Amino acid sequence: MLTVYLLRHGETSYNAEGNRYCGTTDIGLTEKGLQQARLAAQSLSSISFDAAFSSPLKRAYVTAMHACNHNIAVKKDDRLMELDFGSWEGKTRETFVKDDPALWQQWEQAPEINRAGGTGNTGSEIAGRVDDFFMELLIQYPNGNILVAAHNTVNRLYLAYKLGMPLRNYRRIVQENAAITVFNLDNHGVLTLQQLNIR
Repeated sequence: MLTVYLLRHGETSYNAEGNRYCGTTDIGLTEKGLQQARLAAQSLSSISFDAAFSSPLKRAYVTAMHACNHNIAVKKDDRLMELDFGSWEGKTRETFVKDDPALWQQWEQAPEINRAGGTGNTGSEIAGRVDDFFMELLIQYPNGNILVAAHNTVNRLYLAYKLGMPLRNYRRIVQENAAITVFNLDNHGVLTLQQLNIR
């Protein structure tokens, strides 16, 4: 059985500035974000990882390097990248909902078929590519302990999909900066959630 230690990256300036939506924009961690990543490393210090992976975006990659205590190389995988938020990129939800409430309502009701910000990814695209990553990981490390650092919306959409939830409920899953979620994948790819959003 594969055991995955899934992290959201540490705090960025977009998080600190009213939680502006940060998708494919490649920004780094704040000092607080770096400290959060170091605290995650302390929480994970007793775990021997067989491999570590991250989104190619530096906020996730740096979080992963700290979280595994620089003991193993972190491999980047594009499938873990945060979704493209389209016209919402760099804006707070309060701002873009005010600008176009219908667009947000479409996403909120059916993210599986609607594009974030009108031109970004659909929820189904994200769930599909992240599931593809983990199913490949399951073949490579069927009994491994794996560290994976990715992003808030990507993590939540994947977990909602694997737990059989409607994707519109993904925002009910909490993924705080540099918090750890632990789950298992059996040899059929069935996910069992062990711990959610822990420090």
